[in-house]
Amino acid sequence: MSAPIPTGKLPATLLAALLADGPPLPPDVLLGPRPGEDACAIRVPAGALVAATDPITLTGSGVGAHSVLVNANDVAVMGVRPRWFLATVLLPEGTLEAAVRGLFAEMRLALEEVGACLVGGHTEVTSAVSQPIVVGQMLGLAEDGAFVCSSGVSPGDVVVQAGPAPVEGAAVLAVEAAGRLREIDPETLARAEEALRAPGISVVEPALLCSALGASALHDPTEGGLAAGLAELADASGLRLQVREHDVLWFEPGRAVCQALGADPWATLASGTLLASFPPQRVHEALAALEQSGVPARAIGRAAAGQPGVFVDGRPLPPPTRDEVARVLE
Repeated sequence: MSAPIPTGKLPATLLAALLADGPPLPPDVLLGPRPGEDACAIRVPAGALVAATDPITLTGSGVGAHSVLVNANDVAVMGVRPRWFLATVLLPEGTLEAAVRGLFAEMRLALEEVGACLVGGHTEVTSAVSQPIVVGQMLGLAEDGAFVCSSGVSPGDVVVQAGPAPVEGAAVLAVEAAGRLREIDPETLARAEEALRAPGISVVEPALLCSALGASALHDPTEGGLAAGLAELADASGLRLQVREHDVLWFEPGRAVCQALGADPWATLASGTLLASFPPQRVHEALAALEQSGVPARAIGRAAAGQPGVFVDGRPLPPPTRDEVARVLE
């Protein structure tokens, strides 16, 4: 008898097997479902329609804005601006009208931030959920039909990290595990609580900038943190990623929260961080442009031929079996 699947993403091997069982995709599907890819791409007369979907389930706080930004990131890392958003909003019994109005207000503010609009969805109060859940779907259009994949890394490419980690995990844990964080310096805890706003979790503009500067691949680390994001990038491209730990950009309030809760910051929710690969001759320009736009960025490693995997200072960094936020809050 097999063991139950833990909370969080399905194991990568199981997901790969499930996706491989499907029939061949029609030719108008330019990029279908693959482990490590952030969105799909479908050929349409106007170019390529890029679409992504993601639920917000690990927290019931700020889910309106959270759902917009997480899904916008997944479209933007394809090098395409997010434009149209749909949302399935599931609310627990006893929800008040004021709470629903607040959720939609924060959703609209986030849509304004990324330049997209709400075009449809579904709302429902149901006993099936115990906290608000928003399942978002974001669409964008590449009019020239071009887009960037996670699988585009080549041997010798330099891996760039834009934005620190773990920002999203810091914010979720600071709210959901507040009672266990009383020993943290109040200023540090306040910065963690506000992390969804500053530094924020949107990577839309950095991703579009990196695409314009010739990034060979882009990826949005989310569940499983930097460790999972790097592993997904490596697996999608079939390469080894050699990372230097001292070059990694950390969000220090996030690391403090992780330390207080016994969590591994490498495997903690990392929305707000962008991974990009560039040919070596383009790295200096990309780093300078990101810094000039106000986004901290650093070259953290290099891709090489070999068995896919991630190595930090020569040591293997295995992909986490689950995100640390899910484990801590279980």
